[in-house]
Amino acid sequence: MLNRLTVRDLPLSERPRERLTRLGAEALSDQELLACVLGRGVAGESVLVAAQRLLATFGHLPGVAEASVEQLSGVYGIGPAKAVQLKAAAELARRMALAGSHDQPAIDSAEAAAAIVRPHLLEKKKEHFVALLLDSRHRLIRLAPIAIGSLSATLVHPRELFKEAIAASAAAVIVAHNHPSGDPEPSAHDLELTTRLMEAGVLLGIEVLDHVIVATGGTSSLRARITPTTRRRT
Repeated sequence: MLNRLTVRDLPLSERPRERLTRLGAEALSDQELLACVLGRGVAGESVLVAAQRLLATFGHLPGVAEASVEQLSGVYGIGPAKAVQLKAAAELARRMALAGSHDQPAIDSAEAAAAIVRPHLLEKKKEHFVALLLDSRHRLIRLAPIAIGSLSATLVHPRELFKEAIAASAAAVIVAHNHPSGDPEPSAHDLELTTRLMEAGVLLGIEVLDHVIVATGGTSSLRARITPTTRRRT
């Protein structure tokens, strides 16, 4: 049971701090990021349990951020010092978001999306599938990694994408992946995957605006390749 373990009992590669260092903060779950802020749990209990308890108590990250120091301190494993750490982190995030919100443009084209993902994807030797999670004005909330490896082998499933979108309270998404071959031309599988994701987005109320392929040979927008017949429910 996780609550009988500490982070030290986890393999080094699976500890939140090491995962952040190796994969980047965007690869961590809300629980893992909270664990990094908290630092350590109480005696005999993993800090990951304390992080999960916070999410369970307040519902989601915004709930944790909006809770008072007194409310946070009332959660087992979160004393006054950790409550202050959480409030300080939440306030920093709020101020950074406020500072950037005035100038942040909407991501309303394949070119705008490609400009964001290209630095992350272009030099990768394997295919990396990522999602730009967007707010109701199509401004970027965060870039989420979804899968790594040949997409035909990875079998990107809609649930992996929309799990991230729902967790971020995203109103829309743009998905993207790279072609290490250098050819941006979409495969039949790319088109089929795009159709599946768009259909799932309609059902969930989270629109998939586009699927962008980046490669050394250029950029492709798959939305333009999906015909009304193929995209039956959109």
